[in-house]
Amino acid sequence: MGKTIASYKKDIATLRTGRANPAMLDLIRIDVYGQKMPINQLASVTIPEPRTISIQVWDKNNVTLVDTEIKKSNLGVNPQVDGQILRIRIPQLTEERRKELTKVLKNLGEKAKVSIRNLRRESNDNIKSLLKEKKIGEDESKSFENQVQKSTDENISLIEKILVEKEKEILTL
Repeated sequence: MGKTIASYKKDIATLRTGRANPAMLDLIRIDVYGQKMPINQLASVTIPEPRTISIQVWDKNNVTLVDTEIKKSNLGVNPQVDGQILRIRIPQLTEERRKELTKVLKNLGEKAKVSIRNLRRESNDNIKSLLKEKKIGEDESKSFENQVQKSTDENISLIEKILVEKEKEILTL
């Protein structure tokens, strides 16, 4: 469940909040050298100003590929190409875009919750199979199920807390 929380935090870090953040580019994969690679393995990503991302592509042949993939992504940005450097200006978020981002955020939160519930179901199935094989007793079974439920509740409330904080960050002008 901890890995699910970490993955969720990483996913929401990619959401744009009006400030430049290199994590925004983490989900973009470029098809080069026969495989899909993240931008940070093809270029150096820096933040020269609070609302600008600079991408220094190492191989000239990959500049157009990186440019194309960034345009295709749902970031809503348009890079400016200057030789091997791509500059992305992060525009101020509109009210409409903020609402779209909160919908995406809630969708990511729901996926994380479903993942945690699936882990709970798998754990409970394992407990039942151990009980069936008589490797644990009835009392231990109930105790383990209660621990799993408690952990599930804690992790789901943590996801809710993270979601509320990020939503507030997105909606703040």
